[in-house]
Amino acid sequence: MGKHDSLRVKIVLGCFVAAASVITWRLFILSYIRHTLYAQTAQAQNQNISNVLIRGNIFVQDPKATGPVDDQRYLVATNKKFPVIYVTPSVLADPSATAGQLAGILNLDQVSLQTSFSSGSTLPKIIARKITTEQADAVIKLSLKGVSVKYETDRFYPANSFLSKVIGFLGFGENGRLGQYGVEGYFNSELSGQAGSKTSPRPDDIILTIDRNIQMFIESELHDVLTKWRASGGSIIVQDPQTGKIVAMADEPTFDPNNYNLSLTSSFINKNVQEMFEPGSSFKPLTMAAGIDSGKVAPNTIYVDPGIIEIAGRQIHNFDGLAHGTQTMTQVLEKSLNTGAAFVENLVGQDSFLNYVINFGFGQKTGMDLPGEVSGDIANLYSGRQVNFVTASFGQGIAVTPIQLITAYSALANGGKLMKPYIVDRIIHEGGTEDVTQPEVVSIPISEKTSSKIRNMLTSVVDIGFDKARIKGYDVAGKTGTAQIADGKGGYQEGVFIHDFLGFAPASNPKFVVLIKMDKPQGITFAADSLSPTFRNIAAYLLNYYNIPPTR
Repeated sequence: MGKHDSLRVKIVLGCFVAAASVITWRLFILSYIRHTLYAQTAQAQNQNISNVLIRGNIFVQDPKATGPVDDQRYLVATNKKFPVIYVTPSVLADPSATAGQLAGILNLDQVSLQTSFSSGSTLPKIIARKITTEQADAVIKLSLKGVSVKYETDRFYPANSFLSKVIGFLGFGENGRLGQYGVEGYFNSELSGQAGSKTSPRPDDIILTIDRNIQMFIESELHDVLTKWRASGGSIIVQDPQTGKIVAMADEPTFDPNNYNLSLTSSFINKNVQEMFEPGSSFKPLTMAAGIDSGKVAPNTIYVDPGIIEIAGRQIHNFDGLAHGTQTMTQVLEKSLNTGAAFVENLVGQDSFLNYVINFGFGQKTGMDLPGEVSGDIANLYSGRQVNFVTASFGQGIAVTPIQLITAYSALANGGKLMKPYIVDRIIHEGGTEDVTQPEVVSIPISEKTSSKIRNMLTSVVDIGFDKARIKGYDVAGKTGTAQIADGKGGYQEGVFIHDFLGFAPASNPKFVVLIKMDKPQGITFAADSLSPTFRNIAAYLLNYYNIPPTR
């Protein structure tokens, strides 16, 4: 054999080895890495759920599940074959009798069916969609001429209203089916297989950062507190302050994406990102952080609280209407003194205060991966009017979104880094390749030293003022806000409020940050009373869930 023949043999052998390596890697992906996801799909198909080739699956995480990593994923959106009833009126032997039989099985109006059947049309008509298997079997057993059961594939949400504000639903657009709201809308191209290519071989699957167990717990807690205080709505977010990822996100009123047509359009809005509100006193720790970080005040700096101050002809007073005399900055937060927040803002100065507000992420979108995010409103701070800066120092006259507020609190908790919030952990492409979301630092509004001081001050707020939020054996930090609701005419609605609570634990090394917001509660005045028990329940659950040992 010549030298060139030997070279050709080596090249051919090399190609075989390369091809075998590719096949082996593909088999590894299919048999191991993707095994459980395909197994879940196969199990779904045995229950008449169609293959994911139509639209990608959406999963949440279940870290408490046993087995390999893929077993720790819980399916929340997939595709399913639903029975559909077709009727051809011209073929019916007895339209009236058929109408009566089908109406009883399908829970339809018999008169309407009879009218439809009496047309004698030769075209098949769909009279019922997405019926149950039991209903389909009952129709089949009738063996009625002109009546048939066929199947069509549609989107299916196995957990019904669970996480619905985050997931969204598959609706209709100008050119057919279209993901709307939530992840379904934001990642419609990926889920439909159109991202980057019109001929994508397979839609992408999406794994969310949501922890199924924590999500279930906060949804229950939110429902309970809203029911107790007869509130019109509310939200809860749990965020990892170190990365910005959203561990849980709930919002009520909610809806069932399987039957979204039965709900008002307003119930599809995720108020955590799509609506803003005036935060009230929960903004004071951010004002205090600006004061400490700029070197204008320290936790033990004192001022004399006069109870009322006058700015440009407007009186600013504390919520209790009292003058508290000599107070430290820590006591300003403990007693939630409006005059104390105004004192700090005045020392910081308007330009510097505005810069801190911007660096904390307000007045701009966070850029998180959910649709319809609004920017909030800090326009008053560009007016140059002193009174607008004073009221903003205690969270009035500016508007924020819940996701902005919790992300800013995460910066207070994590050493001063403003992290970009995200809710998609990874996107899985055909072949098992993955795009994994990496944590992103947006800005560093305060120093680590300032963060440490604020954590200690907010721990004192809970220790001194919020007995209902304390957890024995743990250092817990938190602050409430009881905010008025703007009436759109330059004033505020009478007698209605928004309550919010933001807190984190352990305060010395926070594992989680929690935001609770409740709209228009009845029979309760202050958030410290209405929301502290709910925060304690959630924080205690999380400390146990994460197996965090006592810190005190």
